[in-house]
Amino acid sequence: MRLTVFWQRMAEHFGPGYAETFARDHVMSELGGRTVNEALDAGWAAKDVWRVVCTVMDVPGERR
Repeated sequence: MRLTVFWQRMAEHFGPGYAETFARDHVMSELGGRTVNEALDAGWAAKDVWRVVCTVMDVPGERR
């Protein structure tokens, strides 16, 4: 998954403004105690981060 697709999906699910806030501030144990931004900066693949976000935030199947 390209980062552009990842951010598009984040914006579609959370809304453009909140997607950025969520990615910056929401720490998830499933990402090793990191935020989305920190996980991506640490080298996690965008598709893996998206899967964690989907699981943790109960993203509907049609948006996954």
